[in-house]
Amino acid sequence: MDILEYLNQEWEPTLGCTEPASIAYAGMTSARQISGAASGLTLTVDPKIYKNSYAVGIPHSGHKIGIKWAAAIGCFLKNSESKLECFREIDEDVITKASKLINSGNVNIKIDKTRDNLFIDFEVTDGKDTGQCIIEGSHTNITLVTKNGQAVFETKVDLGTQKEVSARSWAASMSTPAMLEVVKDLNQEARSRVRNGSKLNLKIAEHGLTLFPQSFVKMTKADLLTGAAGLVCAGVYARMWGEDFPVMSVAGSGNKGIVCSVPLTILEKEWKLDAGKIEEALALAMLFTSKTTEALGTLSAVCGCSNAAGIGLACALVYLQDGGEKEISFAINNMVGNVTGMICDGAKIGCALKTMTAVDAAFRSTALAMSGIGIPFSDGIVGRTGSESLANLGKIAKDGMIRTDEEILKIMEEKL
Repeated sequence: MDILEYLNQEWEPTLGCTEPASIAYAGMTSARQISGAASGLTLTVDPKIYKNSYAVGIPHSGHKIGIKWAAAIGCFLKNSESKLECFREIDEDVITKASKLINSGNVNIKIDKTRDNLFIDFEVTDGKDTGQCIIEGSHTNITLVTKNGQAVFETKVDLGTQKEVSARSWAASMSTPAMLEVVKDLNQEARSRVRNGSKLNLKIAEHGLTLFPQSFVKMTKADLLTGAAGLVCAGVYARMWGEDFPVMSVAGSGNKGIVCSVPLTILEKEWKLDAGKIEEALALAMLFTSKTTEALGTLSAVCGCSNAAGIGLACALVYLQDGGEKEISFAINNMVGNVTGMICDGAKIGCALKTMTAVDAAFRSTALAMSGIGIPFSDGIVGRTGSESLANLGKIAKDGMIRTDEEILKIMEEKL
């Protein structure tokens, strides 16, 4: 694999939160198998898809939120080629039909708690025909489509998972020196891809500030750190609220993409840095975000924006200040010793505050690392090196927080 293949898989556009968009994509694919208008649906998802679709805003919907709306809207969208940008097709007619379907009481949401990986099983009926679409492994990887119980499309090979794993395992397999070599050798196409995507994310962040009260906006102008953290917070808020701005995602998350890219993009001007250096730092942030996501799991019990993208940002900040492997390891240790344990309770506007915390932690962790200070091996879960710390973080997220994740899900189910 090379950096362009990596970017093809990990640096991709999405409109609105990825998980509800994936549900809607499954819905429209199912609805193509029925002849009439949808009169009922049953959606079965894994616990983490449920969490990340539970309370997030949907673009173009008049700020409708949540998994029921994502499912109902998907039944009335038409252009399946739009995939994760499908919400752009929403109009008044779609909202009216979706509202009628929800009010009928025939929108049934189920959680398959046996599923560890991404799973969406969407069945829709018009009273005569039934359509079904199953997505597994990654957000657009359809493995089964049926009409009235008969397979229209089926694949035994989970190509989406293979793609995702190949990109993230490639990043995870690389040592820090190898990553540094890759980013220093970016070709022009990779540089353009990275740069253009970061501009998209800055655009939604700047728009997000217009949604906040002046007291908050004024605070962001106090200093560079507060400004960078506030701008990221604004971008994530706008995305979670359902504003109509596409975002470049990293490791399956648009919020991770915002955390990784927005602070680095504004530093080009603030620190008077060479454009090429910023592009290299952006690529490095992505690689470390993917590497950490591989350790945590795609949809984790801990906040990926803090524990993956925050770490990616910290490593990139070290690079911008000409730090090397030692300083990057210190920065990772500082982040793991700080933000580990910040839970994921689904995608929603509250994620904006978590990302603000992550950016603050990344800048401060970097400042200490560049002064030769890293949380030592003797402290808690911190390892001898950054790589060891990431492995320990993965153990906490995948094994240690299983019960925590169950309790989070239980609380959310009771509220639906």
